[in-house]
Amino acid sequence: MIVRTAFVTGASRGIGKACAFALAAAGARVVVAARTLDRCEEVAAEIRAQGHQAMAVAIDLSSKESIVQAVGQAAKDFGPIHILVNNAGITKDGLALRMKTEDWTSVIDTNLSGSFYASQAVMQGMMKERWGRIINIASVVGQMGNAGQANYVAAKAGLIGLTKSLARELSSRNITVNAVAPGFISTDMTAVLSEDIKQKMLVNIPLARFGSSEDIAEAVKFLASDAAGYITGHVLDVNGGMYM
Repeated sequence: MIVRTAFVTGASRGIGKACAFALAAAGARVVVAARTLDRCEEVAAEIRAQGHQAMAVAIDLSSKESIVQAVGQAAKDFGPIHILVNNAGITKDGLALRMKTEDWTSVIDTNLSGSFYASQAVMQGMMKERWGRIINIASVVGQMGNAGQANYVAAKAGLIGLTKSLARELSSRNITVNAVAPGFISTDMTAVLSEDIKQKMLVNIPLARFGSSEDIAEAVKFLASDAAGYITGHVLDVNGGMYM
């Protein structure tokens, strides 16, 4: 049995943490990567307590240098990265008319550029292995737009375009590149929204419930598996039907 190494960004909580647990349960060695090393260590310890292999690394997705260093450290300790989950992301919402330059730049740098640099950092190893999975966590708003989130939407829409371009570039080396586009998922990031806003959103979801981090993790686990070997350049919507 081939044991593969998965590198998950933003894995200290929410969707990233769920992805780390799902991939570990599927048999992968998991690198838990996020800004705060202490939180990553906690998640890695939880995974190891379940009998799986995991390590923690600190990473700043707004810094190419940090990304290269983190991926290098992971590859040194756990071997070549076979699976990359670009999940880390931030929000700095505000109407476009008044959006500060730094709010635009920081979201694009972290959510889009960071995913590109992380992908770039693992490509050579995947090409050498002639097997790889890059899975980008996009968003339903990257497909349909959302007022007050021009920076976040632009980054997520860009991530979808990046997915398709990389899929074409890397397919000859048996590397697939896909995106998962979550809808409204119950996480720490969405917990701050008012009940009024949540109820208004619920009306637009045909399945009449909000998604869970595990819903996204299951989709990621599938796309990372051999069973998804003939799928590339695809955007898998996991949104309860709110966008079709």
